[in-house]
Amino acid sequence: MGRYVVTGGAGFIGSNLVEALESRGDDVIVIDALGVGAKWRNLAKRRLLDLTPPAELFPRLDAESEPLTAVFHLGAISDTTEADVDLIIDTNFRLSCRLWRWCADHDAPFIYASSAATYGDGARGWRDDSDPVHLAALRPLNAYGWSKHLFDRWAVHRVDSGSSAPPRWAGLKFFNVYGPNELHKGPQRSVVLQMFEAIAAGEKVRLFCSSQPDCPNGEQKRDFVWVGDCVAAMLWIADGARPSGLYNVGSGAARSFLELARAAHAALNRDSRIEFIPMPTALEGKYQNFTEADMSKLRSVGWSQPTLSIEDGVRRYYEDFLTRPDSYR
Repeated sequence: MGRYVVTGGAGFIGSNLVEALESRGDDVIVIDALGVGAKWRNLAKRRLLDLTPPAELFPRLDAESEPLTAVFHLGAISDTTEADVDLIIDTNFRLSCRLWRWCADHDAPFIYASSAATYGDGARGWRDDSDPVHLAALRPLNAYGWSKHLFDRWAVHRVDSGSSAPPRWAGLKFFNVYGPNELHKGPQRSVVLQMFEAIAAGEKVRLFCSSQPDCPNGEQKRDFVWVGDCVAAMLWIADGARPSGLYNVGSGAARSFLELARAAHAALNRDSRIEFIPMPTALEGKYQNFTEADMSKLRSVGWSQPTLSIEDGVRRYYEDFLTRPDSYR
């Protein structure tokens, strides 16, 4: 039985990870703020060793009398439209630096959430290379992506310069994750969930018009990945002596929004009804028209589990969660 800390453990990916850890008998300390909404429901079925607010993170860690098996750092401001960049840096970068140092001082493995947003428009590819020259060439399109990229570069530089580091570490570049326990995310919830809500209400699925002349409407492509596949990869990385570094976590197969919409309609046994709307001004120049995880690095160190197709993943999400009275994992 292990003993884990999960920051952001009440959030989307975090609560799915907590469920997986609990189901195999591990003890979990969740660090998160629940607020006034229904976010608490993401943890309502869980057995927790402790639930601590973020402001008390380091006192809680310092109070630990037993060694930690690993720290999963998923807590972040993940809203890509957040305008307070100082807040983003305090939360996504500076806090991550402090937690890295704590893990180094206490010999605790450190697995943290990076993002596919670090790749920007993809002009320099989707390779999870830790080479400083490669990292320096990436240009994220928003402050959220930049904050994650800033910490990736900080971590790699610490290691390359011989500074103290956790005994094992991994920065996981998550792509377009979907699945249960994302209802609290509001406008930032996955396109898969937004499609379900529209179809269930008898409305058309609305997709953005393409901003590129050579890309037809609806043919913009993303790497959509089932949250269970992400959790499986996280546990596999944490459980073994995997090489430290940056890793993509996605399906490895880009699929179009039109394909996703058709899969959503099919999962609900509805005829496809789709309309295209103009790209919001706030997203112009910040929208990724194509993402696809290069999974060769993770595969090269032994990861062999197949990922769900969008057809199977969307069907599982809808049938096992969203169409049931209790849609939480």
